[in-house]
Amino acid sequence: MILLFTGNGKGKTTASLGQMVRVLGRGKTALMIQFIKGPWISGEDELAGKFQISSDKFQIRKMGLGFVGILGDRIPLEEHKKAARKALDGFIEEKNSGKWHLIILDEINVAVSLGLLRPAEVLEAVKDFPENRILILSGRGAPQEFIDAADLATEMREIKHPFQQGKKAKFTVEF
Repeated sequence: MILLFTGNGKGKTTASLGQMVRVLGRGKTALMIQFIKGPWISGEDELAGKFQISSDKFQIRKMGLGFVGILGDRIPLEEHKKAARKALDGFIEEKNSGKWHLIILDEINVAVSLGLLRPAEVLEAVKDFPENRILILSGRGAPQEFIDAADLATEMREIKHPFQQGKKAKFTVEF
């Protein structure tokens, strides 16, 4: 089953993590591969250690190099593309391993909208994902091809956000 979380509103990664909690609660395994988010530590990165969840049941892999072209990013676009390609290849390897009941491709929609990956290559990678497992594609700007391929698609719509008043990301809310 393919789930898609997109839109300009907050909550795409949060919804993905909620699904991950449900899967872990049922004794299944879950992997999140992050395509854009860089090396900083967020609350979900600390989850496994605090709740003593073994790495064979739950992993978050930060494979992105951070925000692309904003917030002082000076990394060449080609390096971001290489990181996205490596993350997609990692997904293919893990998908074929059969180890994970849930795999989340966090911010993959953004990676595609920024031109780091092509929609066709992502669709090729996910096309034979087993029906008895769950795949989540998250991030704003999902291409129509992803929406069409999804079994469930949800759009988060921003109504109000502190960022609109110039406030920065808040600890425990955004990270």
